[in-house]
Amino acid sequence: MKIRFLILLLSFTIIATSCVSVQVSDNTVTPISADVKKPKNIILLIGDGMGLSQVSTAIYYKDGKPNFERFHTIGLSKTSSASDLITDSAAGATVFSAGVKTYNGAIGVDKDTIAVPTIVEQLSKEGYATGIVATSSIQHATPASFYAHVKSRRMYEEISEFAPNSGVNFFAGGGLKFFNQRKDGKDLLAEMKAKGYEVFTDQLPQTPSEKNELILLAADGMPKMSEGRGDFLPNATKLALEKLSKNEKGFFLMVEGSQIDWGGHDNDADYLIKELLDFDKTLGVALDFAKQNGETLVIVTADHETGGYTLASDGKDYNKIKPSFSTTGHSGTMVPVFAEGPGASLFNGIYESTEIYYKMMALFNK
Repeated sequence: MKIRFLILLLSFTIIATSCVSVQVSDNTVTPISADVKKPKNIILLIGDGMGLSQVSTAIYYKDGKPNFERFHTIGLSKTSSASDLITDSAAGATVFSAGVKTYNGAIGVDKDTIAVPTIVEQLSKEGYATGIVATSSIQHATPASFYAHVKSRRMYEEISEFAPNSGVNFFAGGGLKFFNQRKDGKDLLAEMKAKGYEVFTDQLPQTPSEKNELILLAADGMPKMSEGRGDFLPNATKLALEKLSKNEKGFFLMVEGSQIDWGGHDNDADYLIKELLDFDKTLGVALDFAKQNGETLVIVTADHETGGYTLASDGKDYNKIKPSFSTTGHSGTMVPVFAEGPGASLFNGIYESTEIYYKMMALFNK
């Protein structure tokens, strides 16, 4: 009996020492094997409003193999917010940035409007490099949720005031008017410069600065692809990676294909498709970097699906696709999660969207 007890005790000891745990949103604990290789860097790419039909668009409309097909780990995320069955982008991004389910419209605060620390803030304090890139303004719901804390996503000027002390090393997107054409008359560009940022408002620089960077190339959101935005998103991502990878400790970079969502809201298939293909091209930049680097995890997901978008047949012609929409708002469908690199296996399965935050933090040993 004593020998059996010792064997059982040894077995429990081996199991306990071979796993670390990840706390998730419902206060349960998910075991992570110690055999899982941890990344030095994480790139989180968010296709705003990107459901499975949007992803499938890359298969049918891209000339060549989509970068989505380079991923070997795929999961599904449940996206409801604390207030609604169907989330908005603010609550949908706060789950990634801070690991809490909150009310629609919340930016970096919980359902009681109490500020919650974001992954960017936590990692910046630990000496990691951090970056935020978007095709919206940097004050828009998704990017804002990674560095600001306000009760409403529409508080753009208040969101901007968090930027100087955010610890973010690299900003790129739109939103210039919320820095230099403010109702309160403040000159936040001067404040950013005083905090050590180099500010660019005319074009994307060719090489990274030695200073922190604020790159604002539009008054509000960036132009559509159809309006000549060009390769801003892949090039800004490449520039961010070149800069952040100089940090010996590691980095976290969030990149948003913001306007996939806007095409869905407009029920404009051409708009959506062009933005999705631009996002897929950006995935290629991230995956190429990760492949060469060897210590980088690439995660691709969405905050929610927009438009109830489907790739339907054109009537009875099953050789012709006619994209269609069922709503001008969001839908409650689960969204895909793609992962490639060290730690990717953790992202298999079906889980609440908050788990993405906890899995990332566990891989950073936080």
